Amino acid sequence: MATETKTAPITLTEKALAEAKNIMQEKNVPAEYGLRVGVQGGGCSGMSYLLGFDKPKDSDETYDIDGLTLIMDKKHGMYVMGMQVDFQDGLNARGFTFSNPQAKSTCGCGSSFSA
Repeated sequence: MATETKTAPITLTEKALAEAKNIMQEKNVPAEYGLRVGVQGGGCSGMSYLLGFDKPKDSDETYDIDGLTLIMDKKHGMYVMGMQVDFQDGLNARGFTFSNPQAKSTCGCGSSFSA
């Protein structure tokens, strides 16, 4: 099976990549799983971000980002193209953050947007 190297439509900062790998190790996430990034209906602005560990499905695209498998539904690409996922570990906030140039408006919580 030939594997082609595709450029992921989103980027993960070093902190986000390190945290995702850390979680996989701490939670004993199986090796065949990857980090799923996408969108789902809901949230205060109409769509919210999806981030979690999952196995690739037939409708998915997979990308290798520094040894981490990134999984994304092909249909979600247009909503997250150019998005950057970061991880904050501060006093006020801890968690993954999303910076999405495709979002026309976002809500105060930062995890919901409209396109």
